[in-house]
Amino acid sequence: MSGADELRELVTRCLSDDREAVRTFVERFQQLVFSLCLQMLRHRQDAEDVAQEAIVRAVRHLDHWDSSRPIEPWLLAIAGNRCRTALERRSRRPRVMEALPEVVAPADAAPRGGIGEEVQRAVDGLRDDYRQCFTLFHVQQLSVQEIADQMHVPTGTVKTWLHRARKELAEELTRRGVKAG
Repeated sequence: MSGADELRELVTRCLSDDREAVRTFVERFQQLVFSLCLQMLRHRQDAEDVAQEAIVRAVRHLDHWDSSRPIEPWLLAIAGNRCRTALERRSRRPRVMEALPEVVAPADAAPRGGIGEEVQRAVDGLRDDYRQCFTLFHVQQLSVQEIADQMHVPTGTVKTWLHRARKELAEELTRRGVKAG
């Protein structure tokens, strides 16, 4: 039995309220969904909550999944939509305290963390749509078309956002003194 056939069987069992199948489905996809949520929300507890909400929603609506297509982009679209809703809610919450001023290191200062930490900080600084697009392409390895479908934008917009995200990352890393290897 192929992986696709096994997945279809698992989904069929989930749709017939097989608790063990649901548990297997959750275990199989929770890390994928959580990583996207963490990248988008940049807050572990929020990411855990939204990932759980996205997985529950996916299981509840498995009958809407087109089994002729891969399930990962469909799951990530649900998670991305839940993240955007959470970000929108978060932006409407009143701020409890003033933001602390950013301490800017001199241009010639060596980066404090490793290259991975510096890249993550730079990615975290991207605007939300650039960050989501960049993460879906480079981390989740979705195609431009899959990203466009998930984010409900044209493929040209995805290409533009990817280009701008890479450019901003390169500029930020240069500003921080990170040298390309």
